[in-house]
Amino acid sequence: MKRVIVIFGLLLMMIGAVQAQLSPVPTTDASTIFDQTYIRSPQLGITFVSSAQAPQDDTRYQNALSLGAGRNRWPLYWPTVEPQPGQFNWADYDRLVSDDMRFRMQSLAVLLGRPGFAQDGDSITGLNEPIFADGSDFPEPGKALNPNNPWATFVYAAVDRYRPGGVLARELGWPAGIGIKTWEMWNEPDLEQFWHAGVRAYARLLKVGYLAAKQADPTATVIFGGLLYSTDSNWLARVLDIYIDDPNVEANNWYMDAVAVHNYSYPWRSGWLTLVARETFDAYDIDKPIWVTESGVSVWDDYPGPVWAATDEDARFKRATQQQQAWFIIQSTAYAWYEGASVVFFLFLYYYCGDQAAGTNFAPHTGELCLNGDTCAGDAYGLFRNPIDAACYSQHPQPNTPRPAATAFRLLADIFGREPFQPEDIVRSNDVTRITFSRPGELIHVIWNHRLESNAAVFPASGSTALLYTLDGDNRPIRPDSEGDFRVNLAAAQEDAYPQREARDPSAIGGPPIIIVEAAEGELLPPTPTLAPTPTDTPSPSSPLNPTPGPLIPADGDTEPPVTFMSPLPETSLPSFQVNWGANDDSPIERYLIWVQVDGGEWKPWLETRETSGVYSGQSGSYYAFAAWALDAAGNWSGNLNLTPQVITRVE
Repeated sequence: MKRVIVIFGLLLMMIGAVQAQLSPVPTTDASTIFDQTYIRSPQLGITFVSSAQAPQDDTRYQNALSLGAGRNRWPLYWPTVEPQPGQFNWADYDRLVSDDMRFRMQSLAVLLGRPGFAQDGDSITGLNEPIFADGSDFPEPGKALNPNNPWATFVYAAVDRYRPGGVLARELGWPAGIGIKTWEMWNEPDLEQFWHAGVRAYARLLKVGYLAAKQADPTATVIFGGLLYSTDSNWLARVLDIYIDDPNVEANNWYMDAVAVHNYSYPWRSGWLTLVARETFDAYDIDKPIWVTESGVSVWDDYPGPVWAATDEDARFKRATQQQQAWFIIQSTAYAWYEGASVVFFLFLYYYCGDQAAGTNFAPHTGELCLNGDTCAGDAYGLFRNPIDAACYSQHPQPNTPRPAATAFRLLADIFGREPFQPEDIVRSNDVTRITFSRPGELIHVIWNHRLESNAAVFPASGSTALLYTLDGDNRPIRPDSEGDFRVNLAAAQEDAYPQREARDPSAIGGPPIIIVEAAEGELLPPTPTLAPTPTDTPSPSSPLNPTPGPLIPADGDTEPPVTFMSPLPETSLPSFQVNWGANDDSPIERYLIWVQVDGGEWKPWLETRETSGVYSGQSGSYYAFAAWALDAAGNWSGNLNLTPQVITRVE
């Protein structure tokens, strides 16, 4: 895509605009306000933006959206929703799915777990029973599920409840197309921690789950559970070998619409696993999408990691520095996209407890708490540091602040998340990796150095100008030299403690990556800036800012704006309290946008709605101010666009 600069000086202004306020965004439909504000990249997701096990928290969604994420991956645990046969409790997941839909994030629900009544050794009771009530595994529209196959009935119930047009959508009056469209069948079945029953039982689980899900929603995307490939066993190939003699396998899409892989600590492996999956499909003459539904690396130089471990390789084993974590995100994702991954997820937004019991906690320290054998370090995967109310590791001196990895995620979303792109080439020369992608009018080069000393990238230019992006914000236009080459200096990689790497790699994670966006002709503008966190190694304790949209429809015809009001709130309120609002106007009110301000901080959008009341949940001791905007049927916005509190209360 070509972006022509009219005034060259505007370039640097826009590159530095991440901290600036957005101008009003003109549109013709007020319902697109959040779509205009956030990128919501379909190629980028975060595992555990929120979950049914976490308290409801709009801040988590706002933080994820501020980074450009478009997808939220979370587990739907069978024992939680069906503790006894036929007795379903969906309340926590109803809330979670509603939140995903409210913030317009695409859900990827992972179906897994075995309630007590469905345990048959290491497998699932009735898994080999026919899927359908007529005693067959052959799907037909309207055919009933076999009640003696509990996995089939659970999958059907979950998909039917949360699909577009499903039970919850009808109960809540969602418009067409709103609901969960993607489902992952189990998590890491090739790892005994998650699945003990072997590959043949998993092949049956996937087949049953696929057909049950499609019976509930023929348009659903069903994904083979994320494979870790922690051994030499290729589970995808072994499952395909089991299916190859199934007479109905081709008619049923090989019982999968895509396959997922997982990778940690070594960026190159994200591309390699994607390639392994693609070549496995090629061997069976199958073409299917590949998703990376988990990727990441834990940091050691930030709480709760072992911050004292600079010289302790065992404590740093497969961990990285905060800066290396940021480099991992870009390198891993570029490798995966080049090899054909459709979507890449990073794990996690926050990392609360991991493998530790809830309540595991300690103050920041430099190793002295380890002397008595107590738990003195934990994993720090999160893009954000834990808040003070986290179930574990809640004592970071800068709680709820973004790590440098958040900048890396956001940079990928800014450059890749707005338009489709295609992989073009990968070159490793002089210990420099350059991965090139294309879209109309542009080439995008992701480049980094593998050496433990500085280096340079030199490659032929295709056009006359380009934009250089770096993680430290040194973004600038560049031009080819007299020989028609781009020449860019690259910082050194850092040593790490990942031993199982390719012999040519002195460290698993390469040095700081740069991204060069090259125009085929003309000059470029950077992606339209939107607000994002500005993480550093020692950030100030503040949450990422969110854009404040302006009026969306210019006044035309009826020029009288509505006048909003809010019913008074008591001086103190319970943690959940009702807020009421309205507007006076000669025309009907088309829509309200309700804003909230917590403890005098930034104003953030709470609700976009046609309703005139809502229930807000706050935290004890905090003050909450609210303001209401209104849009009338003539397209006039209320006049209070400079936000000031209309009502205030304190949660007791």
